[in-house]
Amino acid sequence: MLLIAMLLAAFAGFVDAIAFSGFAGFFAASMTGNTTRLGVDFAAGFQEAWTAGAVLCGFLSGVMGGAIADRAGGLRGREAVMLLVTVLLAIAALCLSLGPLPVALVLLAGAMGAQNAVFIGSSDGRVGLTYLTGMLVRLGQGLADALMGVGPRFAWVCDLLFWCAFLGGAFGGASIFRAIDDTAVWIAALLAGLLTVLVAVVSRPARRAAPGAHAPRPRGMRDPRI
Repeated sequence: MLLIAMLLAAFAGFVDAIAFSGFAGFFAASMTGNTTRLGVDFAAGFQEAWTAGAVLCGFLSGVMGGAIADRAGGLRGREAVMLLVTVLLAIAALCLSLGPLPVALVLLAGAMGAQNAVFIGSSDGRVGLTYLTGMLVRLGQGLADALMGVGPRFAWVCDLLFWCAFLGGAFGGASIFRAIDDTAVWIAALLAGLLTVLVAVVSRPARRAAPGAHAPRPRGMRDPRI
């Protein structure tokens, strides 16, 4: 599942770069930046504070929706989450075709919030795909531990790979947006659909290994797919 997680991190960077490029510096995945913008806009007179607030609410709603989809989907929870992400991105692309840009931005943020639920039931229930600050903090701490000979020497490599994946996805998203403008959101929706299929294929062996676990998973229970 490490490869899937890295692909999803790259995808988050892809969508985040499209949002940043197309919506005057607002983010779809990086809520630290949007929170800073909310504070700055409050200080400047509330002109764009509502946009930052709406994006933050959209992201939070997406996280909630992704968690619900994962638990309701049982062993197919990951596919349910990615299907939700795909639908939200497709609706965002349609909104851009029709014109209401703020709604599309909120939907993009919701999709990225939902995507974080893909690994909600894994052995590490707090695997996040958009937590760049946390990744860099863990990377720095891991490098410090490695230099001091404390703990695993290469524990930091995973965080470095995730950060590089997000960076590479952001480069790809920005490049695609420069080439085809808002149509890039349709590309994001198509990629989400392909990732949904990939997640379903990769999860199939785990479902076969646990044929009796079809009911929704209670909170805190270990996911049999891991």
